[in-house]
Amino acid sequence: MKFSIARSLLFGLLLAGWMGSGCSTAPPADAPRAISKENRAEVARFHVGETVSILLTGTPEIIAPHEEIIKEDGSLTLSLIGSVYAVGKTAGELQNEIHDRYVPKYFVRLTVTVKPGDLVYYVRGEVKGPGRQLYVGEITVTKAIASAGDFTDFANHGNILLIRSNGQRIRVDSEEAQQDSSKDPHVYPGDQIVVARRIF
Repeated sequence: MKFSIARSLLFGLLLAGWMGSGCSTAPPADAPRAISKENRAEVARFHVGETVSILLTGTPEIIAPHEEIIKEDGSLTLSLIGSVYAVGKTAGELQNEIHDRYVPKYFVRLTVTVKPGDLVYYVRGEVKGPGRQLYVGEITVTKAIASAGDFTDFANHGNILLIRSNGQRIRVDSEEAQQDSSKDPHVYPGDQIVVARRIF
């Protein structure tokens, strides 16, 4: 009897271990890399050059909607409260700051709604279609260059500069990036890609 119970317990433990190990399978090596929580947060934060729409409601008088491009110093300018620093903040954080600057100094009640405009990045230098590019989702430096018409005949494929909106600079070699995806960094809204000219 004791032997039968012990054997049943052992079988149950082995079965549980087998089921648990069967549920976790490693992703294939060529599976696309997910964006980390930190990177998702970065995408959701405001950058220089983005358009921001601000709606103030719940006041005795109607206030016209305010739309403005974030200036080079990272700020927006609103009536009564003046300059508000926007870069690096989420829409929710900016809403809270604007609300607290207006209430209770200027209004008793106020609802602030902040909406980002189009998310963009910039590709400059030796590409066929330089300029502002719409950010529609996850993209890397080499794909961003391709979306800007690809390299010109004079481009230096090994001398690409990715300039983050926070000022960080990353050198990229497109040939190395095509061989090793870890050398092809992600591009985020507000970033700039500059492709150098080849020296003959």
